[in-house]
Amino acid sequence: MTLGLRSLTVRVVAFSTAWAVLALVVISTVITTLYRESSERGFESVLSAHLFNLISSVGVSEQGYLTGNPDLGDLRFSEPGSGWYWSVDPISPSLKGSLRSASMTRPIPSPSPEKVPFNASFQRNYVTKGIGEEQLQVFESEFVLDSANRVARFRVMGNRTELETEIDGFERRLFFYLAVFGLGMVAINVLAILFGLQPLRRVSAALAQVREGTASRLTGRFPAEIEPLANETNALIDNNRRILERSRTQVGNLAHSLKTPLAVLLNESRAIGGDRGRLLAEQAAAMQTQVEHYLQRARVAAQRESVVYRTPVIEALTPMVRVVRKLNPGVELDFSPSRQEILFAGEKADLEEIVGNLLENATKWAKARARLAVSADGGTQRFRIEIEDDGPGIPEEKAKEVLRRGSRLDETKPGTGLGLAIVSDLVKEYGGHLALDGSALGGLRVTVELGTAV
Repeated sequence: MTLGLRSLTVRVVAFSTAWAVLALVVISTVITTLYRESSERGFESVLSAHLFNLISSVGVSEQGYLTGNPDLGDLRFSEPGSGWYWSVDPISPSLKGSLRSASMTRPIPSPSPEKVPFNASFQRNYVTKGIGEEQLQVFESEFVLDSANRVARFRVMGNRTELETEIDGFERRLFFYLAVFGLGMVAINVLAILFGLQPLRRVSAALAQVREGTASRLTGRFPAEIEPLANETNALIDNNRRILERSRTQVGNLAHSLKTPLAVLLNESRAIGGDRGRLLAEQAAAMQTQVEHYLQRARVAAQRESVVYRTPVIEALTPMVRVVRKLNPGVELDFSPSRQEILFAGEKADLEEIVGNLLENATKWAKARARLAVSADGGTQRFRIEIEDDGPGIPEEKAKEVLRRGSRLDETKPGTGLGLAIVSDLVKEYGGHLALDGSALGGLRVTVELGTAV
């Protein structure tokens, strides 16, 4: 499904627009149909009235000629070629002469009764071409004029082309006004929908603030339909925070409960001395290491489930660089921060633990120079930390070995061998990546990739 179809705004606007278009098409069809029927009925009523007026205005002279001076009250019957005509023609052989309107400059043929038959009232209605090739609507009737049963044919013709032009003009005006109305209605619908969905955008923005760590919960007033969602989201955030705090409390309690027994074991092992004392000390130290390791993993796992911890990377590392420089005056430490703001999707203490251990190792092994660089990995929602030194480096075959807890390649240097192992565990817990390779400075380069807060 495309992004457009997944958009609630697009779907609602599309549905309302389609419905508006369909409704306007139906309305325009109904109105034009009704208008056409009404116009045609009025047109035919006028022709019918003119026909009866014409019949009542014509008589027969004593000599058998058609007589009369019909005045139908419409100037169009006196304008040549207007499309409005009347005529009276004899049917009976004893009837003579014909009468024409002034507008009828030449005869207009009438179809035979076989083609267009008369009805029971000796009337018929048909369409033919006029003098100027216009369409004529003809009302025709045969009528007995006197006691001698002399019959004449009466015709009244109206310009149907004018009627069609008028209907077409009405339809164009109607379509224009309905189109303007439809566009306005669609625009109002769009504005109403955008305004109605504004609370959802507010919820989205509030959630983004929670995710970025700038807010601890959703705040503000929401409509009745959205408020339950906001309340449930706040309840989820509060529950996650309670779980995190409970996990930290349990971790702290476990650390304190084990601290004293381990210290006693270490003291007793020193008191015992000899091989047995050394064995006890090694095992107690191993226990202490394992406890620290799994406590750290538990704390990080609890933190990763949180939705509120986001750490500005450069802001967190800048003070650390100043401290390391003061502690190692004989090593030149270059710091190349990213120009864009980077947010670490984790807790500040864990970021400091990772970078602190790596900087400690770099300055410890460096001859004269070390470098820390931070950059964003564009498009992957990750960032990269690179720490290099000009020390002896690590052979490629030994790279995996130094990541094991307690492993040390050089026993002459002080340390416990836990630094890189702790870093490796923390990076894995955050779903990141750790790599060791050669540095352009001549020593070791450690590259760490971690996720950014979206």
